[in-house]
Amino acid sequence: MDTRTSPIRLRIERTREVLAAAGVHALLVPSADPHLSEYLPERWQGRQWLSGFSGSMGTLVVTVERAALFADSRYWVQAEAELAGTGIELERIPTGNASAHVDWLAAQVPAGATVAVDGQVLGLAAGKTLRTALDAKGVVLRTDIDLLASIWPERPALPAAPVVEHAAPHACVPRTDKLATLREAMASAGATHHFVSTVDDIAWISNLRGADVPYNPVFLAHLLVGPQRSTLFIGEGKVSSELAERLAADGIDLAPYAGAGDALAALGTDARLLIDPRRVTLGLRERAGCAVVEQINPSTLAKSRKTADEAAFVREAMAEDGAAMCEFYAWFEGALGDERITELTVDEKLGAARARRPGAMGPSFGTIAGFGPNGAMPHYRATEESHAAIEVKPGEGTLLLIDSGGQYAGGTTDITRVWPIGTVTAAMKRDYTLVLKGTIALSRVRFPRGTPGPMLDALARAPLWAEGIEYGHGTGHGVGYYLAVHEAPQTISKAVVEPQMAIEPGMITSIEPGIYRPGQWGVRIENLVLSVPVETAEGGAFGEFLEFETLTLCPIDTRCIERPLLRADEIDWLNRYHATVRERLAPKLSGAALAWLKARTEAI
Repeated sequence: MDTRTSPIRLRIERTREVLAAAGVHALLVPSADPHLSEYLPERWQGRQWLSGFSGSMGTLVVTVERAALFADSRYWVQAEAELAGTGIELERIPTGNASAHVDWLAAQVPAGATVAVDGQVLGLAAGKTLRTALDAKGVVLRTDIDLLASIWPERPALPAAPVVEHAAPHACVPRTDKLATLREAMASAGATHHFVSTVDDIAWISNLRGADVPYNPVFLAHLLVGPQRSTLFIGEGKVSSELAERLAADGIDLAPYAGAGDALAALGTDARLLIDPRRVTLGLRERAGCAVVEQINPSTLAKSRKTADEAAFVREAMAEDGAAMCEFYAWFEGALGDERITELTVDEKLGAARARRPGAMGPSFGTIAGFGPNGAMPHYRATEESHAAIEVKPGEGTLLLIDSGGQYAGGTTDITRVWPIGTVTAAMKRDYTLVLKGTIALSRVRFPRGTPGPMLDALARAPLWAEGIEYGHGTGHGVGYYLAVHEAPQTISKAVVEPQMAIEPGMITSIEPGIYRPGQWGVRIENLVLSVPVETAEGGAFGEFLEFETLTLCPIDTRCIERPLLRADEIDWLNRYHATVRERLAPKLSGAALAWLKARTEAI
């Protein structure tokens, strides 16, 4: 038996022993915690521990006979490698939100048998879908047991990192004002109370930040907002006495983290509780004994629309971030060929450059540095055990894709650039230019306010579709304000359109089309944009229109461009963008970094 995979096989065997003892036919392990977070504390990384698959999204199902991991196209290559020899099958699904595992369970589990999943980490909406499908097949669903507790003997404890205040001037709106606005939304919905589990919503409402998960300045907590006061359910010792006093003065009382369910159960029959069915777990929803109003968290919509003051701080953060990248890339090009540089070196040096900038708080996600074939995996991550050296070989060339971001007290950044290493081929230049055309097309669009993001998705894909090329991930995601780098509710993707996906003024969204050729190279060019009102020739006769202000400030390498593929208006956009980048970043740079900036922003 392969010693690398044998621990996974033993864990799957142990799982089947626990299933047999509990009288359960199948165990569902989602990538989720009690807050339905994207990035999970170690305690709730059971799917990774049990399967060995380290991707950020995926669903594991273990039955008495089979085991399967469901992952979308971003992770197929990675999952194949990490699941090799484990006995776990890879089930390829079209998108991260697909529910193929539900149909798989309904087909695999015999009538009368039981499927178990921890209801404390199963989303309410997902739970309803699962229960409906299993009920139709005569399969029993149990959500009242956590079998991982018996399977995982050394399961990590809850994180204990302290919570701190996100203070003025970067915290532009006091938490008392946010709570007042929230209560107005509750009243409009006919609710007396509101329960929030989403950790970035709670951080935004309370103007608090934490460090319970990597990269995201959030903390584990639940929040119950009542008519006059609110209760923050949080781990003991995470909030200092001084901060607790300030919170109390602003109407927020503290209670033990584990007490949230009991508080919901204690609400009187005259209470009406507002909850978001996509942002609360089935287990917590079932504790509420009062009437329930289901709709999107008002804070999810509010925090996505940055204020003018927040947007100003974000622009400052983008300038600092761009300066850091210029310093890194100047070093990189000067050192290439003289020093040993690996994908891990890129992460180290780029992180150090960001750390030197004013207001820097750390990375916003793990840097993706993909050299050559590794760039073809959209969520590739170099490790000490597996990474590539970046080398220039005579007569050869390839591409280096770097996707990285930073957290600043005044904003969150996320940027992808691709750089030529050696002599790149005509095929590489063609792919690069097609992706650039997609980025430019979406960056230039004007559209009516309230247009759902999915309706804009095809603009970035059209230049690729014209050549018979497609990519498997979304084109854009929302970005928080010194919060999560992936923020709801807006998305620019092929998702089914929903009302909350409307693009509104103040939203920060990524634009990141790509082309990925497995075993060869990958191309992705990503900027963050701010949706802002724009005057049209019709003077508002057809309603309010928006356009995108490009926030990200870093050169887009022109050495990879196949110029005949760009129209004159596209070249004009690129030249104007580079002129802005030079103007904004030059005052923050000197020496080699300034020289690099000037060279890479020359007009074409």
